[in-house]
Amino acid sequence: MRFYGIEFNVKKTVLTLLMFSMVLSSYAPVPTYTLARLKYNGGGDWYADRTALPNLIRFCNQNLKTNFRAEDETVEAGSAEIFHYPFIFMTGHGNVIFSDQDVRNLRKYLTGGGFLHICDNYGLDKFIRPQMKKIFPELDFVELPLNHPIYHQKFDFPNGLPKIHEHDSKRPQGYGLIYNGRLVCFYDVECDLGNGWEDLGTYAGDSQETRLKALRMGANLVQYALTQ
Repeated sequence: MRFYGIEFNVKKTVLTLLMFSMVLSSYAPVPTYTLARLKYNGGGDWYADRTALPNLIRFCNQNLKTNFRAEDETVEAGSAEIFHYPFIFMTGHGNVIFSDQDVRNLRKYLTGGGFLHICDNYGLDKFIRPQMKKIFPELDFVELPLNHPIYHQKFDFPNGLPKIHEHDSKRPQGYGLIYNGRLVCFYDVECDLGNGWEDLGTYAGDSQETRLKALRMGANLVQYALTQ
């Protein structure tokens, strides 16, 4: 009887371990990071490109093997919560105003290792440049050369930024703010990467090919931000 008792216990233990291993194999790792959208004052539509970040997150998780939360979050420029996010996306068409608190907070975030991607959704340029100058009075936006590492991460863009949406028949340009040798802010102009990340069909004339280019370039920005 003792023999059968031991055999029963062993079988029960094996069954328990098997069930436990099945649970572990199906367990999804806890997400490590969250990407955020910057909310700013001034009246500009900071909330534009509503589907952009969730789609970029999904693309990065699939192609870079990142482990971002599926949904992005919104963070205000002057909030202490900004330091929870390694990558912040900013877009819009209109006015931007950074308060003194916003300026101090954003400078601390960017000089401390954070990364800001600004996407000109057409009409943002004349507002954002003087506001960024308040944050970094000693720096100017410089156009990044084609051999900059940001164009050569997981995906190779030998000709620089892809053209996503047409506005003024001008070439797309990628600008950067470089602080102590580190790129802290990437600014796309005449490109509209954020529009390209949105759901296919959001804009007339969208194509999957163009959208894929935008997502790949976005993945490069994320990979660069996380590895510098």
